[in-house]
Amino acid sequence: MAMPDLLAHALLAYAICTVLSVRYDWLTPAYVTAGMAGAFIPDVMKIVLIVPDAAMEAILGVPFSWSGIHTAGGALVAVLIGAAVVVPAERRRIGALLGVGAASHLLADALLLTPSGYSYGVLWPALRVHPPTPGLYLSTQPGPTVVAGAAALLAWGYVRRGWLR
Repeated sequence: MAMPDLLAHALLAYAICTVLSVRYDWLTPAYVTAGMAGAFIPDVMKIVLIVPDAAMEAILGVPFSWSGIHTAGGALVAVLIGAAVVVPAERRRIGALLGVGAASHLLADALLLTPSGYSYGVLWPALRVHPPTPGLYLSTQPGPTVVAGAAALLAWGYVRRGWLR
């Protein structure tokens, strides 16, 4: 996954959370940032580039794979950890926004073009299926980042500047 992919996920989460701020008065720009941080959660699995699965297996003494983080179950665990480390009064809001960001990331990645025509096990461990993917784009293409940027700009303009009203 390339840098445009990570930026696209952040911009998509920004657009979603910014539009949600119309409905929820408490959803200020600081909270939108929490949603954007949630969009990075599934890509924490890229730590495998620094600490390979085999190294973790040797350290822990059990089979191990970082790829579980890039699933609904792994992202949920990470969201719960993220919510647990903030003050109790903010846990629900931060947890919800981290979840929105992570879910937007997982959904966007489920639309990627794959050689098999099937996505990864996005719903693991609830379901061990690899749903078909529409194959809309590659993560290395700049197009998704441009589209996410346009969505973010429109959301910003709608909420902060009154565009489209």
